[in-house]
Amino acid sequence: MSGIVVGAAGIGVLLVLLAFRIPIGFALGGVAVGGILILRGPEAAFGVLTTQPYSFIAHWTLSAVPMFLLMGSIAYHAGLTKSLYQAARLWLSWMPGGLAVASTAASAGFAAASGSSVATASAMGRIAIPEMLRYRYDPGLATGSVAAAGTLGSLIPPSILMVIYAIFAEVSVSKALMAGILPGLLSAVMFALMIVIRCSINPKLGPRVEETVTWGERFTVLRDVWPLPALILGVVGGIYSGAFTATEAAAGGAFLAFVIAAFQRRLTWPVIKASVIDSLHGTAAIFLIAVGGVLLSRFMAFSGLPTFMGEWIGQFTVHPVLLIIVISVIFIFLGCFLDSIGLMLLTIPILLPMLDTVGADLIWFGVLVIKYLEIGLVTPPVGMNVYVIKAVVGNTVSLERIFRGISWFVLTDIITLALLITFPAISLFIPSLMD
Repeated sequence: MSGIVVGAAGIGVLLVLLAFRIPIGFALGGVAVGGILILRGPEAAFGVLTTQPYSFIAHWTLSAVPMFLLMGSIAYHAGLTKSLYQAARLWLSWMPGGLAVASTAASAGFAAASGSSVATASAMGRIAIPEMLRYRYDPGLATGSVAAAGTLGSLIPPSILMVIYAIFAEVSVSKALMAGILPGLLSAVMFALMIVIRCSINPKLGPRVEETVTWGERFTVLRDVWPLPALILGVVGGIYSGAFTATEAAAGGAFLAFVIAAFQRRLTWPVIKASVIDSLHGTAAIFLIAVGGVLLSRFMAFSGLPTFMGEWIGQFTVHPVLLIIVISVIFIFLGCFLDSIGLMLLTIPILLPMLDTVGADLIWFGVLVIKYLEIGLVTPPVGMNVYVIKAVVGNTVSLERIFRGISWFVLTDIITLALLITFPAISLFIPSLMD
């Protein structure tokens, strides 16, 4: 049996295991070790199993993951984001659908501090959705805006997914993180624009808030939200200026979050305990899946399947954009069924050699991958962010209503994705300034 056949069979077995809800980390690792056992024998399989997990986990750059998670946990548990929605509300509520636009803006800000889509959707859902429902917003728009904007945590730095992608793709982690800034802001603006247009056409979707807000109140509330911009600028500015590597910036961000929380007298023992426990749980879950992805990458290398597929595609001289469009369809389809990290680590060992064949920029492709994963977070039947919002609203809004509301945001995301594919400079402009 040839290596290519074994590799293809391994992918098939993996998809079956995932269909039966086998944990993604165990499915990836089990198929990989089994495939290597068939191709190279028990000694090779045992050697890979005993050396590769440690080699990966000991990767210095990967220490950015627990540090970014800790930074976001401290910001959340210490309440550094509490005034974020109120500030956005006072500045943006006058617009058509202003509360939904404010939810999008606040979610983007929270995402930049936490790096977690699920945490963003959960935190903002508790604050923003009841407010919108109180003003008789369409329930689909109210829930959909928070679920969709929560996905921005996957793209706006610090992005845990982008760090993992950069390590696997062997590209600069700092440049990959910076590449997400403009696409993340573009996504937020596109969401807001769609909300304003829909609510202008049909004001019943998002009635205007009839209240008088003075400029003094708008500027006063900004004093309460300064910790979050300070935290974001400290991390992003350090990486962009070259003063810190991504790993150093992550550690510095966690330390800065501690300092800000202590300065505001919010750094209590329960806050520290909850933040550390959340970070440990998140790191363990991510690393388990990532180790499975590392083993799968080695299995794919032994099988020769990615090289074969790359050469096969090269025979047809496929244009990079055409290949990206095909990959987009595959990602969006699989994103309906697989979790974000698992999907990324399942596909990139196969896709990266193919992209090398057509000369695609891997940092640009990394932004597209994260965008695919964002769409997967809100598409049925998995749609993790949608279920997070459902848990927040309980029986107030049906799951069907939330998914109907999110459909407009998915359409907007696809338009944004088309812009990112057509104009790679959106993703590559900031990284190009770092050369």
